[in-house]
Amino acid sequence: MENAKERLAQSVKEAEEIVYSYLPAEEGHQKTIFEAMNYSVKAGGKRLRPILMREVYRLFGGQGKEIEPLMAAIEMIHTSSLIHDDLPCMDNDEYRRGKKTTWVAYGYDMAVLAGDALLIYAIETAAKAFAMTPDAAKVGRCIQILSEKTGIYGMIGGQTVDVELTNQPIPKDKLDFIYRLKTGALLQAAMLIGAVLGGAADEDCKIVEDLAGKVGLAFQIQDDILDVTG
Repeated sequence: MENAKERLAQSVKEAEEIVYSYLPAEEGHQKTIFEAMNYSVKAGGKRLRPILMREVYRLFGGQGKEIEPLMAAIEMIHTSSLIHDDLPCMDNDEYRRGKKTTWVAYGYDMAVLAGDALLIYAIETAAKAFAMTPDAAKVGRCIQILSEKTGIYGMIGGQTVDVELTNQPIPKDKLDFIYRLKTGALLQAAMLIGAVLGGAADEDCKIVEDLAGKVGLAFQIQDDILDVTG
């Protein structure tokens, strides 16, 4: 058990080092937005998505650094969603993981911009993988997956339904939809990108995507239980 904990801690450390290496330098006239972006990404977390992405990539034989920009990109997207979730117009949270949320630390306006900036910067970062692999088609497919699982047919779509049903009874079909998209979609993106970039066959990619959806569902159920039990 101790060895497993040590390996996990090492994986988290390695993932953070990779993610941090792609963050913008805090300089120039727009320095404030860089500071807000970096503050948010460095606020801590499990780094579950980049870790799973790299592990699946390695599972299918991937060995290069081409996976690293995509690891950073998915954590930026996840962080952008947390920034927006914490805003007064959404969950109105003032603290996350014991630190002031971005809108409290930098203001409502800068938090909106920081969330938007991370979302766009994530795609810019992911595109750096093109120069790191001879198979540009795989990178293109990965960026497509990242965009689809983030957007209106993924995370943002799930969040939309969740917001609309705030303080209302939620029918099972809509709850399943929210869980599948709001949390499951980014986990699917992480694991599916690892599989695609690692060279997995189409049938294996489908298995990975299905498995990731189940992991996302379990993760969200556990998160909801913790919300109630503290």
